[in-house]
Amino acid sequence: MRKFLVLPAIALLASLAAHADNPGDHPYYLHALTDLRDARAHLEHLDSDRVDHAEEKAIAEIDAAIGEIKHAAIDDGKDIHAHEPVDAHLKRTDRFHKALELLGKASQDVGHEEDQSSTKGLQKRALKHIEAAKRETHRVIETVLKSE
Repeated sequence: MRKFLVLPAIALLASLAAHADNPGDHPYYLHALTDLRDARAHLEHLDSDRVDHAEEKAIAEIDAAIGEIKHAAIDDGKDIHAHEPVDAHLKRTDRFHKALELLGKASQDVGHEEDQSSTKGLQKRALKHIEAAKRETHRVIETVLKSE
């Protein structure tokens, strides 16, 4: 008798776990993860290429936004360093502008209307981090332009 109860319980738990990570439920968040990782890559630098602490703050905010999305079990399984290659020929300011563009796309993806109340808090927190990363990236661009 116990076997008959245990097997359906295991099947139910497995289906719930699979549903929690179902990318079909949140395709925009998956797009945002890709854009956030790519933006992060454009902001990363060599120590000799450092502008100021705004870059580090922007990267920290991007990491926080990625963490919020992944915390909600919306995970594509990719490492934070899995991103498109950054064009090695881009000037510093062009890299930062590209990061800003990618942050805008991520913001747009995360900002899509949510029909699940359980993800509205996530959406708000992720957008807050993305907007903070955009502010810091603007600050980096201004600093670079003043120094040129």
